[in-house]
Amino acid sequence: MTGLLAIGFLVGASLVIGVYGVRAARTTPDFLVASRRVGSGLNAMAIAGEYVSAASVLGLAGLLLKDGIGTMWYAVGFTAGYVAVAALVAGPMRRSGAFTVPDFAEYRLGSPAVRRLCGLIVLVIMWLYLVPQFKGAGVVLQLVSGTPYWVGVVLAGLVVSGSIAVGGMRSATYVQAFHYLVKLVFIAVPAVFLVAHSGARTREAALTPVTVPEGWSRPLLDVGGSGYPLLSTWSVLLATTLGAVGLPHVIMRFHTSSSARAARRVAVGVIALLGVFYLFPVVYGLLGRVLTPHLVHDNATDTVAVVLPGEAVPGMLGSVLTALVAAGAFAAFLSTSSGLLLALAGGLSHDLFGSGLSRLRAAVAAGAFVAVLLSLPAAHLAINVLVGWAFAVAASTFCPLLVLGIWWPRLTLAGAVSGLVAGATSATGAALVSALGAFEPGLLTVLLEQPASWTVPLAFGTMIGVSWWGTPPEGAERAVLRLHAPDPSPAGRRQP
Repeated sequence: MTGLLAIGFLVGASLVIGVYGVRAARTTPDFLVASRRVGSGLNAMAIAGEYVSAASVLGLAGLLLKDGIGTMWYAVGFTAGYVAVAALVAGPMRRSGAFTVPDFAEYRLGSPAVRRLCGLIVLVIMWLYLVPQFKGAGVVLQLVSGTPYWVGVVLAGLVVSGSIAVGGMRSATYVQAFHYLVKLVFIAVPAVFLVAHSGARTREAALTPVTVPEGWSRPLLDVGGSGYPLLSTWSVLLATTLGAVGLPHVIMRFHTSSSARAARRVAVGVIALLGVFYLFPVVYGLLGRVLTPHLVHDNATDTVAVVLPGEAVPGMLGSVLTALVAAGAFAAFLSTSSGLLLALAGGLSHDLFGSGLSRLRAAVAAGAFVAVLLSLPAAHLAINVLVGWAFAVAASTFCPLLVLGIWWPRLTLAGAVSGLVAGATSATGAALVSALGAFEPGLLTVLLEQPASWTVPLAFGTMIGVSWWGTPPEGAERAVLRLHAPDPSPAGRRQP
């Protein structure tokens, strides 16, 4: 009951804060990029709130419990992704004047067709990323209240789509900044308390014969017990680091900054905020390995962050700590889903079927409805696996498009389209085969479950190879020059 009350308070507060942004959502720029007037501090907190998803709060702790300390490379990759964003795309993307990644593709390559292709890829990435968020909401609500799994999935879809449909990006910014604070406090405080409280019990449990799989303490990943830990680790790092560069909802947030310099400042702030947060899911995974090893046998490792406080601290205090973690986890689902639905609406309406506020709001509802339908049969899939597929597709499509489009004037329309098709089909195809098939552990397991090691080079190589023998679009050099031109000087100051 305590957990349900905490989640109820969070949902109510989120709706109130979201409605506050309605007054500022009167035009398409208002709805998609908050008219480019979001302050750097608020924006950094909102991006961090959006980026810290179910994979960070539940999935990372669950993977650490199940697969060992090598899974901490996920946290390294998630955070390092923003270093790449700050260095490669944040400033130039803000200077492009585009609202979305498909907007940028049309600006850079001069083709409405590539815009539509990018719009379709946006849908694939966003739905792959939304499913684990709604799945996490269903799991957490089921744990704290006993309701069926589908109730949490539907509730998350209704709350997120309702608040975003009426207020757009400004509502999302306020809600996500609030959620980052909720997540940090509600995840960090129980984690610190559990470390202090469980010290003696952890030492006792560590002396008992706990079934620790061989290689659990190895500092490398071994996807599916394949026996290729170095390849697995490299592939995950490629997907998480380069995937952040290509995530549509991440790129969209930088267009809410007032200038390219402000966008870079926001990216640096996000790195600091993420670095602080990712200390704590690791705590739940490590303590869970000692105090709740049965979750591995029950195939319920994604629940460790919520289950652990009650196992470690029986009684009312444990219930309160569980409620805090559950509310923090629910905040992760809501805030990430807000950004994903905005990007999804942009792909459906702004990039595919025409713009306008009414169509954008209808696209939010339609996108959430499809995500809910996809999430209902996904209860058995690991959260981090689903998010990893979204990152792999983004790293294999939009990352090469943005990096080459910004830094290489010779990129051609044919090269971009060929690379996008090659990256999208190979990454999504590998994910589908991995989800539907059953394979013996081995090299094929890594190449399908974590395909970035070959799909990213394939996409980059295809774009460069096809472009090398083609002719860049007219005005390509001028477009690239605009992306790298200095920001206009502040009013009243003369350029030297």
